[in-house]
Amino acid sequence: MTRVAVTLIGLVAVALGACGTAGSTPRAESSVPRPRIVRDLIPFDATRRAQTAAYAKRHYGINTWRLRNPHVIVEHYTGSNSFQSAYSTFASNSPDVELHERPGVCAHFVIDRDGTIHQLVRLDTMCRHTVGLNWTAFGIEHVGTSDGEILSNRAQLSASRALTLWLMSRYHIELRNVIGHAESLTSPYHHERYRSWRCQTHGDWQHADMVVYRAALSRLARRYGVPLGPAARPVTPNCP
Repeated sequence: MTRVAVTLIGLVAVALGACGTAGSTPRAESSVPRPRIVRDLIPFDATRRAQTAAYAKRHYGINTWRLRNPHVIVEHYTGSNSFQSAYSTFASNSPDVELHERPGVCAHFVIDRDGTIHQLVRLDTMCRHTVGLNWTAFGIEHVGTSDGEILSNRAQLSASRALTLWLMSRYHIELRNVIGHAESLTSPYHHERYRSWRCQTHGDWQHADMVVYRAALSRLARRYGVPLGPAARPVTPNCP
């Protein structure tokens, strides 16, 4: 077993608190109703899958394009004003403008302003949306240009909570592991082999706004009897 593999296994064990793991399929039948999801899958052919596996090997030490045992959900906003704009960006598979690597960026879901949930990537497929967490995280984008814009949009926020809770219940993801992109460095699952990338994050979904989001999500979870898990533990970012 390689040193990197041992590191990843250690990260999972610490974050899970000695809970068991499961396969890449859902770990239990969800008690939460599946929200209406429109499948608008982006092209993800053999070339992009190979690029994703190579990316995972470089950055996480795992040679796979599969998303196995997801433990984190990362909330984002698109920074644009339309679903089509986000779709075009994710479908293009262009090298990203910030870090200049392929595969291109993507997200598993994009939630439009009217509350329509679009699925862009299969749930068993790794998607590049958050440095250090892509190996174990679902990415949910919201069409908009600020956290506050989404929090004040009832239809969009309702769809976001419904989708997030469904994923939490289906994959046994704890509330403390539902995070904003801006919180990525404090996740116990954060792992990045490139030293120069270890402090890379984004400003979308700041901690204060995610406190509001998680509070609303926890109320919905209690309605369906979804376990929330223990409170988050402080994690010091592993920055150079």
